[in-house]
Amino acid sequence: MSLKSADILIIGGGPAGLASAIKAKESGVDHVLLVERAEELGGLLHQCIHTGFGSVYFKEDLTGPEYARRFIEKVQDLHINVLHETMVLGITPDKKVTLCNTSGLVSVEAKAMILAMGCREKSREAIVIPGTRPAGVFTAGTAQRLVNVEGYLPGKEIVILGSGDIGMIMARRLTLEGAEVKAMVEILPYIGGLIRNEVQCIRDFNIPVFLEHTVTWVHGKQRVEAVTIAQVDNGQKPIPGTERIIECDTLLVSVGLVPENELSIKAGVKLDPITGGPIVNEDLETNVAGIFASGNVLHVNDLVDNVSLEGELAGQKAAQYVTHSAQLSKRKINLIAGENIRYIVPQSISGEKEITIYLRTKEPLENCTIQVENILAKHFLAVRPSEMIALKISQGDLSKIRKGTIELLVSCKKGG
Repeated sequence: MSLKSADILIIGGGPAGLASAIKAKESGVDHVLLVERAEELGGLLHQCIHTGFGSVYFKEDLTGPEYARRFIEKVQDLHINVLHETMVLGITPDKKVTLCNTSGLVSVEAKAMILAMGCREKSREAIVIPGTRPAGVFTAGTAQRLVNVEGYLPGKEIVILGSGDIGMIMARRLTLEGAEVKAMVEILPYIGGLIRNEVQCIRDFNIPVFLEHTVTWVHGKQRVEAVTIAQVDNGQKPIPGTERIIECDTLLVSVGLVPENELSIKAGVKLDPITGGPIVNEDLETNVAGIFASGNVLHVNDLVDNVSLEGELAGQKAAQYVTHSAQLSKRKINLIAGENIRYIVPQSISGEKEITIYLRTKEPLENCTIQVENILAKHFLAVRPSEMIALKISQGDLSKIRKGTIELLVSCKKGG
């Protein structure tokens, strides 16, 4: 096993990893090593050929490949070291990493690390859909790659379970390719993705939507022949007598994403049970000193622009950790999710410097106020669980924190 060293090692060459690597290098760190298991950088951006990327970061409307190309070219211009087709097998809390590629096993000792492994889709098996085991059941992301990269149409008569953004985008894409999307089935009483995708991909294409329904059975021997759907009660259990059969040859599953944190656990990183990602402070540093996290491995974002901005912050803070060019946060004030708040990232702040926190609500709510204890209140016309909220806490707001405070309650309430 060969032995190497790095100032900062970044795991994952998607949008978070690319932004982290660039920012770390620009912050004066000489030896930045970016590790990617695929044969090319960019993550899933290459299969996202629709527009909608870059409106925040670049102030332009780009496709996924266009967005990725700008970061990849910057990595090349900065001569950042990249290991393609390299799998990370293990991490230790003292930042020793075991890699595997065509050269064999490689051990790398890093002064700091950034976790940017992204997320994966929940499969049929993860949510336990009963029925037979025929061909024709795909995750929405797999179908997206088949159509946009491989040039294959996965089916002609499609039912989509779940109304996540990838599922809605694929409803439009498949319709444009000549397939018939016969139904989008959502267990919640509302659409689970962004409003813009609901309008542009579902309403504009007249896709039938069954809210508060789920798939209760998959039919077929060699290939999917039909699915049974049923209405659900308040506990999301199928209601007997509400079943209907929809004939189809393909079922796409778009029921959520899971942060890829198996490696984080090996490093001793503590995970948030709600986000599934690491618990971090305002510097995006985990409980393990010198290990930072950003992007969808930390929490699932709805905009890639936010992933890149988060990656930049992780790269900057990791560089400061290595070069000792700035004091990282030591004071810890925990942010507690209160009424109608599902999660908050970061989970703690120092209360010493301006910070933007990101949160999601549990339920949709109109005419409401998000309040951070007694220091900040912001009114919203409407909030939705599918849309992440960025809440800026200014220096003036922070000055209202009482001395000795160790917790701040964040809540979302009607009115305000």
